[in-house]
Amino acid sequence: MNKDLTTGKPQTVLWQFCLPLFGSIIFQQLYNIADSLVAGKFIGERALAAVGNSYEITLIFIAFAFGCNIGCSVVVSMFFGARQYRDMKTAVSTAMIASGALCLLLMAAGLLFCRELLLLIRTPEEVFADSKLYLDIYIWGLPFVFFYNIATGIFSAMGDSRTPFYFLAASSCTNIAMDIWFVAGFKMGVAGVAWATFICQGVSAILAQAVVQKRLRGIRTPDKPPVFSWPICLRIAKVAVPSMLQQSFISVGNIVIQSLINGFGPGVMAGYSAAIKLNNLVITSFTTLGNGISNFTAQNIGAGKLPRLREGFRAGIKMVWLLSFPISLLYVFGGEIMLRLFLDNPSAEALGSGLLFLKIVAPFYFAVSAKLVADGILRGASLMGRFMTATFTDLILRVVLAAVLSRTSLGSTGIWCAWPVGWIVATTLSLMFYYRGPWMNRE
Repeated sequence: MNKDLTTGKPQTVLWQFCLPLFGSIIFQQLYNIADSLVAGKFIGERALAAVGNSYEITLIFIAFAFGCNIGCSVVVSMFFGARQYRDMKTAVSTAMIASGALCLLLMAAGLLFCRELLLLIRTPEEVFADSKLYLDIYIWGLPFVFFYNIATGIFSAMGDSRTPFYFLAASSCTNIAMDIWFVAGFKMGVAGVAWATFICQGVSAILAQAVVQKRLRGIRTPDKPPVFSWPICLRIAKVAVPSMLQQSFISVGNIVIQSLINGFGPGVMAGYSAAIKLNNLVITSFTTLGNGISNFTAQNIGAGKLPRLREGFRAGIKMVWLLSFPISLLYVFGGEIMLRLFLDNPSAEALGSGLLFLKIVAPFYFAVSAKLVADGILRGASLMGRFMTATFTDLILRVVLAAVLSRTSLGSTGIWCAWPVGWIVATTLSLMFYYRGPWMNRE
């Protein structure tokens, strides 16, 4: 149900709003985790390497869908907080049209240049065919990814974090069952993993859009809102484009890092593929909580309640640190158990590489989670220049350090060490930008 985030104690409001978002992203990540788990367990280590290799490219497409999600969500949140429901409905339809056009362009580019992208990241010959097969099927399902993301952005903008959770819980559990059915039952290999995800994402997108449209029809306006507005489209783009660039450049950076890892062979590739899924589960969860804080920020800015943002920031930090502590302990001391969920009879190289990655990065989840809370405030306030500065600093440091250290005696371990350095520097910048925000001067 729709919820006003501009009233009530900020800490209570954020906990009630963000916890379902956290649950949602857990199930969202189960799509990719299930793909890797089933590939590693039922097909083999090379299949896991192929899915993990393709995953870095799919993140580019997800980056654009995420940008559409957050751009729509922030603008709709501001209109919702200001009770400007006519403009809110126009923002929704405008976002749908613009996102659909962008999705078609990305599908065309993906289908045309899929092979070149795989060659660019030095995909080993033994996993090339499966990587391309997985990507081809994934690209055909991009409309589902885009329109599902728009739907969840609208739900969040109107203060409803529970409906996306219900959708994702059902579809993710179904996806796991279908992965196993297609792979173990029908012996479809990597194609079975891809088609299971395609079908489940499609059903989720259609149902989510149906509920969104029903919800919007229940909000009355004096007259029929325009279907498209260029000024509103530009407002959405002001937030969406930097978010797309941020996520896209991160994905490109990850592809560069993946190409470095590919040079160490299938064993390190498989270990990294399993470990990065576990890492991305955490980072994406923190990012989603940051998105919830962006919705909180945008609604309160729309309502003219800037002082509430400081309380929201403190509540957000408490939230992510409470989550960081047990996850860090789990990955550092129980990393082998977690990795074995993906790896069936893993080689010593695969298990050792994945375990070392987790032990190096997990203790620094406290730093990166604080950055993502501050980023949520900056993005919700449309301060995208500051937001991008901190993000690109992290990316550039990680990529450059990974490239340099991988050529030293550290080898692949040098790549893992690049993560904490980038996170610490970028966190410092994000917190500095937050403490210089206009909300610090308002009582």
